[in-house]
Amino acid sequence: MAAPRFDILGIGNAIVDVLAPVPDNFLATHAMQKGAMALIDDATAEKLYAAMPPAQEVSGGSAGNTCAVAAALGARVAYFGKVAADQLGGVFRHDITAAGVHFPTAPLSGGAPTARCLILVTPDGQRTMNTYLGACVTFAEADIDASVVQDSAVTYMEGYLFDPPAAQAAFYRAAAIAHAAGRQVALSLSDSFCVGRHRAAFRDLVAGHVDILFANEDEIIALYETADFATAAALASKDVALAALTRGEHGSVVIRGAEQHVIAIEPTTMVDSTGAGDAYAAGFLAAYTKGLGLAQCGTLASIAAAEVISHFGARPQRDLSEELAKLAAQG
Repeated sequence: MAAPRFDILGIGNAIVDVLAPVPDNFLATHAMQKGAMALIDDATAEKLYAAMPPAQEVSGGSAGNTCAVAAALGARVAYFGKVAADQLGGVFRHDITAAGVHFPTAPLSGGAPTARCLILVTPDGQRTMNTYLGACVTFAEADIDASVVQDSAVTYMEGYLFDPPAAQAAFYRAAAIAHAAGRQVALSLSDSFCVGRHRAAFRDLVAGHVDILFANEDEIIALYETADFATAAALASKDVALAALTRGEHGSVVIRGAEQHVIAIEPTTMVDSTGAGDAYAAGFLAAYTKGLGLAQCGTLASIAAAEVISHFGARPQRDLSEELAKLAAQG
């Protein structure tokens, strides 16, 4: 089998993140639940955007964030996601390409505008998200470039994209292409409510088509309908070859068959929790595709997540490639 051109191919909702710091009363004024993610329509998005203080605009979406962080770690990365041929679509394309990510997906022309996530960060570091999905929900099988999938060591799929039937079909097609080429498939469950909406379909995808599963405690419990993390983790280990499960302040657990590693969190002060799970997956996969051991993969994942939550925004602000080099040198 030929060496892959890319270490990681991400597939997800192509969303422009619009981040702004706000006081707690801003949430109350706009009837928002702190820490929640709400889907909104175009008109609501425009009204809220107008009410927000000066903001930072950056290419986002869960898998988009993972791809950008992985590229910052030195991984070779590609990304599939649908934007419109509009101003925010141009922002997304320029930003993710400038981060070092190959982005071949053609834009949507004449349809819904580019998706955006209006992220309000309160003084305690919690983020409250209001998402207009726009063009990204039109992603379909036709947007899967088989040659890129075949040339990627790991295809990483974002659970948030799983709602539309066309995207579900695209996931199955990408997984089939990857496995036929001898590559691996990873999935992030992304959100416990999304899991609840599509539990049977997620269970089928995980058990039959996924090699590496990323989930937090709430998501893995939702997938297996149990109140006990240990039980859910054990069930996951039977469905997939490798599971990386995060538990907030309790760190994470990495499981491959009988092999299990408990990874501590990297000490830091949380400023903005946006993108913590995305960065964790980026660190893990960047180390994994370099052939590092599972404990090292988990360690780099924790380092990447800690760096991202220590400041405003979902992208690293220091050179994390040095951390990967240190772990690789340890053998």
